[in-house]
Amino acid sequence: MSPPPWVRPMLATAADDLPDDDARWAFELKWDGVRAIVRIDAGRVEARSRNDRDVTVAYPELGRLTDLLPGGLLLDGEMVAFDAAGRPSFELLQSRMHISTAERATHLAAETPVRFLVFDLLFAAGRSLVGSPYAERRALLEALALDDPAATTSPAWQGGGADVLAASRAQHLEGIVAKRLDSAYEPGRRSRMWRKLKNIRTQEVVIGGWRPGNGRRAGAIGSLLVGVPGPAGLDYAGHVGTGFTERALADLGEQLAPLARDSSPFAVDLPTADRRDAHWVDPRLVGEAAFTVWTRDGRLRHPTWRGLRPDKNPGEVVRES
Repeated sequence: MSPPPWVRPMLATAADDLPDDDARWAFELKWDGVRAIVRIDAGRVEARSRNDRDVTVAYPELGRLTDLLPGGLLLDGEMVAFDAAGRPSFELLQSRMHISTAERATHLAAETPVRFLVFDLLFAAGRSLVGSPYAERRALLEALALDDPAATTSPAWQGGGADVLAASRAQHLEGIVAKRLDSAYEPGRRSRMWRKLKNIRTQEVVIGGWRPGNGRRAGAIGSLLVGVPGPAGLDYAGHVGTGFTERALADLGEQLAPLARDSSPFAVDLPTADRRDAHWVDPRLVGEAAFTVWTRDGRLRHPTWRGLRPDKNPGEVVRES
């Protein structure tokens, strides 16, 4: 029996505190990368993003998995790029996320290598493991002994959540994910059986428009007008005007141009200062911003742009606590 081509990834729920029953949980590091479901079968490797896009060609490093692992596997993990200090860098990963040609991907793989950090095993030995408890899936994953520059089993610790969280902060990592040892894999669900605790506040946002900048950005994107889906439509979450590289601005300009529209896509009228000179777009592109806190009126305070998230659909975006 061959593995299915794809399983909708299980999602973690944002939490502010560690679980009280520490011994019943495993704790993993939260990697600042892009989720991928990877299928290995009949000498072939296929990778699909969280929104079921085929991203195999973008990550030629995955080709090594046919030599490292047996066939008939379905893996869940994160594609991660590391900076010179060995820390995950979402900024570096941006250059690898939009590639559709093998030649370009091979060139970038030499320039900016990525590693597939595997944290779950969904199919092995001819059977689905989706209904099996996390502890069993984890034991089978570790038995694969995957440790290679192209792909590695992401570490996990049973109990000791406070120490793992402290270590993630000391290493300037994004945070940790707590997973119940007896929990099944829930495809496509945002479950309380997986809980993420972040050291850095980030929020996925949907782009609804942009305002032109000044000086060297005159006529080009100066800030993005972003929102989060709510009961009445797209709730306005504020504007993001910092954190852009020249390359990111050029990429945004190209992708937003064909989405132009005449009216605002937001559910409420924006403040006069924010909608002045605004260029509206269809709310199809998802990005991510770091910020300090949510304001009382539901806006991101001091947001900084981190990059586009082509692996995510607007309908999947939720407001983080």
